[in-house]
Amino acid sequence: MQESNYPLLAAASLSFIAALAHVAIILGGAEWYRFFGAGEDMATMAEAGSVYPTLITAFIALCLSVMGLYALSGAGVIVRLPLLPAVLVVIACVFCLRAIVGLILPFVSSQAYIVAQGVAFWIWSSSICLVIGFAYVWGIKQAWGYWVQ
Repeated sequence: MQESNYPLLAAASLSFIAALAHVAIILGGAEWYRFFGAGEDMATMAEAGSVYPTLITAFIALCLSVMGLYALSGAGVIVRLPLLPAVLVVIACVFCLRAIVGLILPFVSSQAYIVAQGVAFWIWSSSICLVIGFAYVWGIKQAWGYWVQ
């Protein structure tokens, strides 16, 4: 029997909170896109009634929700999902890679989109991704022996 995997429970919770934040951004409209650093283009499209910001943000919320479900599965809270160890490793890599790239990119890129986000956005969003990524890594490390026998 697997012991409680608090890091994966934390990873699941953080993933679901991030998913809910993205849903709130959709509901909050253009000002929320601006506040959360989605960029002026996304905010302007939302103001104009374009479906594009909603679709992109909903897709991100869906991905984060699936990630949360995999973390719950890894923690033994829900049924074991397909390819569990491999998918959790990919999820951990995605979060950690996003964190690392996001902490470097604003200092080495002159692309308009990157600059428009501002250094503060990249630092805080990357820090959040790093915390979530480490929760996945720690949880994977704790559970690996139960999955691969």
